Amino acid sequence: MKLLSWNIQWCRGMDGRVDPARIAREARRIANPDVICLQEVAQGFADLPGASGEDQPALLAREFEGYEAHFAFAVDLPGSPGRARFGNLILSRLPVRQVFRHSLPWPADPGVASMPRVALEAVIETSLGPVRILTTHLEYYSARQRAAQIERLRELHEEACAQARAEPPASAAAGPFRHLPRPRSAIVCGDFNLAPDDPLHSRLQAPFASDTPRLLDAWTVANPGAPHSPTFRLHDRQYAGAPYCCDFVFVTEDLAPRIASARVYADTQASDHQPVAVSFA
Repeated sequence: MKLLSWNIQWCRGMDGRVDPARIAREARRIANPDVICLQEVAQGFADLPGASGEDQPALLAREFEGYEAHFAFAVDLPGSPGRARFGNLILSRLPVRQVFRHSLPWPADPGVASMPRVALEAVIETSLGPVRILTTHLEYYSARQRAAQIERLRELHEEACAQARAEPPASAAAGPFRHLPRPRSAIVCGDFNLAPDDPLHSRLQAPFASDTPRLLDAWTVANPGAPHSPTFRLHDRQYAGAPYCCDFVFVTEDLAPRIASARVYADTQASDHQPVAVSFA
């Protein structure tokens, strides 16, 4: 099973063009993934640079024939026409069982630019067994909000593991109460807007008080002792500072031995971020 995580900057490349079809071509070229987790997917935003208000979730779903597409938007504003939405997209050619959309904390941080954030979760049948795959995009400007969002991701993981241990009641058999297994095995990926040496990177991987399995950085598991390859500012000179890694894939302890490789694709310029692919044996 191969997973690709990529902040696609509303499909805007380093040439300034917004091109969903190019994102799809690059994803297939570099990884041919079974599951694709995309961040910064726009719908109805005509005021983003290069955009014309296109429905990117629909366009990307059309490009990935044979994949099931699920979109979660954190930002939902008046558009022209309709609504303007911004969030994350999961595409899977493997069977998708349950889908959850989790709003992340957005505590007030006066004077700091920010936007609402969301984590999109899909329970997917993989060659590893059923796995919860979550993708998210944490706050860039507000450290306070980013820290609260990391804590919520830990809570969501612990909550799901507790549900995995619980015996469903007999009444949970039909309709919206129908119970489907929610596994302990999980992959959490996306743009976390923090560097590998940020304490929040360690915090997300910290042990739990319960028997909830830890989350581990797939790059570190696959490339022990090697510094993270940069995923941001590699080709984009808009932001000051050296290139660094802020896009990660975390896996539960049981999945760590199944990691065959973790790689950052540095050559593509279809976004201001570089895609991260993790293969499992």
